[in-house]
Amino acid sequence: MPLFLWITLILTLIVASLAVLGIVLTRHPVFGSKPSTQKRLTFTRSKQYNNEKFQYPIPTDMRTDFRTGLSILRDFTKKNPHRQPGYPIPMTSVDPDSLKHPVADRWIWFGHSALLLQINGKSLLLDPMFGDRPSPVPFFGLKRFSEKLPVEIEQLPEIDAVLFSHDHYDHLDYGTIKRIRHKVKQFIVPLGLGSHLERWGVLPEQISEMDWWEETELDGLKLACTPARHYSGRGLSGRDASLWCSWVIQGDQHKVYFSGDSGYGPHFKEIGAAYGPFDATFMECGQYDERWSAIHMMPEETVQAHLDVKGKLLFPIHWSAFTLAFHSWTDPVERAKKAAEQHDLPIATPRIGEPVTLGAEQYPATAWWTSS
Repeated sequence: MPLFLWITLILTLIVASLAVLGIVLTRHPVFGSKPSTQKRLTFTRSKQYNNEKFQYPIPTDMRTDFRTGLSILRDFTKKNPHRQPGYPIPMTSVDPDSLKHPVADRWIWFGHSALLLQINGKSLLLDPMFGDRPSPVPFFGLKRFSEKLPVEIEQLPEIDAVLFSHDHYDHLDYGTIKRIRHKVKQFIVPLGLGSHLERWGVLPEQISEMDWWEETELDGLKLACTPARHYSGRGLSGRDASLWCSWVIQGDQHKVYFSGDSGYGPHFKEIGAAYGPFDATFMECGQYDERWSAIHMMPEETVQAHLDVKGKLLFPIHWSAFTLAFHSWTDPVERAKKAAEQHDLPIATPRIGEPVTLGAEQYPATAWWTSS
């Protein structure tokens, strides 16, 4: 056989093998499931749904031009020893018995955006990603900074509801859902995300899907699904097939705001006008870059967003668990803290696992990340 035919055959086999591998991988449960045709028909009632995709009202995307791609590749190959901590980060271990009967409104942070919020005597998990890596492939991506969680998953109390902001791997984790689903009463999620949960064994009657500006009640708690400026998608296709959101959570004594992932946008002032003020905001401040600032706020924008929604206490999230950007791992909290101080705003900086009581006279504010 002529050499060029051998080369053609080999290249064809390589392409075919990659195509088969791609099909096999995307069919693995970890990728979740796209909404059914019947469900997609119901999405047409949403103002956010257009051309079979969800959209933010103003143009929102990462820069994808060739020059930007080269700059990202360049930064990816650079070595930054500060992208991860060089020592075990401090963590507070949680007594599982203390979680069973909460007597005050409080939260416990698990790193990144994962929170246990106990309010009105109810236990809510917000974006509970408890896996080791924010990736569909176990060996790909940098590991969680901490070797363990402040409390074992099996020791968590019964969870009244889990709230998700969107379906990205650093927020919605297949392994976590498989481990917590038996102790969760209800999953409350943005439109379309429930399809992933159903594939992973969650009963449809346990799932409530919501559009922006829709409200629901949960045993005396008022929950509102509110806008965010981001995107969704877990596989090689199906980008923006499900909605993304932020959350307003209001109890008898306190009201909090959870930003999810978001670039800065006019929705923050709209949320502040509709639901503010808030006793505390859990506001994204990490994994940012000027090249994708439309979908992830810079830390200074985090503080401005807090002001826009009329927040009182700022708690920066989306950092201190994984490296997903090129900045040093402590930059997000240090920049957010500096900007908050310039505005004379109270900011909480608890260790992972450290309980924080809403309405307390003082909040954790030590620079624990400087310890070594």
